[in-house]
Amino acid sequence: MRLKSLAARLDPWAPPIALMALIFFLSGRSDVDPDAGTLDVILRKIAHAAEYGLLWFLWQRALRTLIAPLAAGLAAAAIAIVYAVSDEFHQTFVDNRHGTVLDVGIDSVGVALVALALAFVSRRRSRQPAAGSTRTRAL
Repeated sequence: MRLKSLAARLDPWAPPIALMALIFFLSGRSDVDPDAGTLDVILRKIAHAAEYGLLWFLWQRALRTLIAPLAAGLAAAAIAIVYAVSDEFHQTFVDNRHGTVLDVGIDSVGVALVALALAFVSRRRSRQPAAGSTRTRAL
């Protein structure tokens, strides 16, 4: 009974914290090939944007349990971008890695794209009539 209660309280918070731990672990790896080809670099940058977009999504999901959706989205963006900055700083201490402002920008673009996509989907859903609605569209 007690374990179930703990799991219920951790539910929205565990995923973003787990993702941050995974990002920290992967950033500490020094086995990244500094002479990787262009395609490999592009794919890694896309993966960076996607992981920070996911981090934003997970944080805003958790924060919405405490604050309004807009405030949750803004706070989640701040958390994700500040974490991107700290991740790049962390990489300056890892052999074969280096932190760059460009990478923070790429991570921030991932945050923005996921936030915009979610806003677009939410707006489309709010404009659709509810299932079973008898409302018809005027021609």
